[in-house]
Amino acid sequence: MTNSESKSFTTSQKGTTHDENGCHIRIVHLERVALAKRQALAEEESERLALTYKILGDPTRLKIVMALNDGEMCVCDLAAFLGLSESAVSHQLRRLKDLALVRQRRQGQTLFYALNDSHIATIINIGLEHIREGGRKWI
Repeated sequence: MTNSESKSFTTSQKGTTHDENGCHIRIVHLERVALAKRQALAEEESERLALTYKILGDPTRLKIVMALNDGEMCVCDLAAFLGLSESAVSHQLRRLKDLALVRQRRQGQTLFYALNDSHIATIINIGLEHIREGGRKWI
């Protein structure tokens, strides 16, 4: 083991040695590892899910999604709501549309945007419920 790979150990009051992860004895639980491997996402699915959360992690895009939760809006409406240019809003909507988070509908010369399906609102609502529970502090 090289210096960069060395583990940090502490000794409890009873003299038991623990590594930095809190393990008393280093044992690989093969059944649990096998289960995790069977349930692991395919690489493409994993990348797409991570990208979805990354896209939703932007405060402006998150505000757009929250605004669309109550119904469709056009770019002008969203720009007024966000205090941004229509061009900036269109750019953000394009990113959301690329991941099928929002859809558009044309009425004459106006494009209206809406959440693509109820799953998007569910993702946001679960996240809100999580951060609002128990008065937890930001990391």
